Amino acid sequence: MTRLETLQTNLQAAFGESASLKLALNELTLEVPAKNWSDVCTVLRDDATLGFDTCIDLCGVDYSAWGAPTYPAAASVHPQRFAVVLHLLSVQHNWRLRVRVYVPNDEFPVIPSLVHVWPSVNWFEREAFDLFGIVFDGHPDLRRILTDYGFIGHPFRKDFPLSGNVEMRYDTEQKRVVYQPVSIEPREITPRVIREEGYGAGR
Repeated sequence: MTRLETLQTNLQAAFGESASLKLALNELTLEVPAKNWSDVCTVLRDDATLGFDTCIDLCGVDYSAWGAPTYPAAASVHPQRFAVVLHLLSVQHNWRLRVRVYVPNDEFPVIPSLVHVWPSVNWFEREAFDLFGIVFDGHPDLRRILTDYGFIGHPFRKDFPLSGNVEMRYDTEQKRVVYQPVSIEPREITPRVIREEGYGAGR
């Protein structure tokens, strides 16, 4: 039995039908219901047969325009607009796992924080909050981390304007940074691509 097959067997034994396990391109993805998010992640860390002691990354995903126009509309594939994805490593067993949860409420996405499970997710969760607007309930210091404190919106959302909402500059007369409306004229900067119907559907 390969290491990947062993991990798959151990995950099925640990979670049964409470989580969905998918194998693609020699990688395993565990999809977890939002209500079980914190509990499942704790088991992934503490179960000796899994041993995921290290969280390598956590990121947000906005599926609102996923794959368009090549693939079906996101709503027919993904139950919610936003998801959180973890990449975990077990140093002891030398295996990796991707874990995904769809975040309830597209208008105000909230999911429990995992800082108490893997403290290393602290800044990752702040980044997902800053760029996608996903709120991590229970995070000890959920502030913006990449954008300015006065920034409006969440720049990795698919509906965020490319030019942003405001621009800032240093005013030499006032000797301070000032915010003002965007002066860039909206324009189409992506070349139009025409594909035959069904292009890439089999990929």
